[in-house]
Amino acid sequence: MVIIGICGGTSSGKSSVARKIKNDISCSCEILSQDCYYIDQGSKPFEERRLVDYDDPKIFEHDALLEDVRALIEGKCINKKGYDYENHRRADTNELISPPEVLIIEGIHALHDKNLRRLMDLKIYVSVDADTCLIRRIRRDIAERGRETDNILAQYEKTVKPAFDKYIRNYEAKADISINNNRDYVVAVEMVIAYAEKKAAEGTK
Repeated sequence: MVIIGICGGTSSGKSSVARKIKNDISCSCEILSQDCYYIDQGSKPFEERRLVDYDDPKIFEHDALLEDVRALIEGKCINKKGYDYENHRRADTNELISPPEVLIIEGIHALHDKNLRRLMDLKIYVSVDADTCLIRRIRRDIAERGRETDNILAQYEKTVKPAFDKYIRNYEAKADISINNNRDYVVAVEMVIAYAEKKAAEGTK
């Protein structure tokens, strides 16, 4: 199994890059979103859930993600995890994910856990200018997550930007390649696909 990690700031285009790879690659491919491994906040009242810092690396179940990745490497199926952004709750499913030839792990802290990084054949950092990230996040959170502009901006100022400055921007140094999403990333994705297909044909893991 070829494992690709994709990291970057909020709305940098991580998911778009991951989907482009999955759609265009000739191998079987699955995407694990780190967002689906948020620690469940269901024990808290809704208003408290809204105030949780969802940009801190400690808010994710890194061990659970690592366990699922190792299971796939061993040829086992896993249950697909899920997350409800409007209610700030885990929404795991009974859907099974079978071991693919290429596995993509994407998220803001996808390169945080050293044990997970060691399993990755290719580590990618997606970069984009801050203004573009904020505009994309506002549009996405209103359209897809039922948020209001004031709430989005408050969260961005309180947790999103500080987390980027403290953690996420430093992941670029841990990546093998950086994709600049201010421009068309088609050529970069084609290179990643060529690499992954070659590694999959070699049977790396």
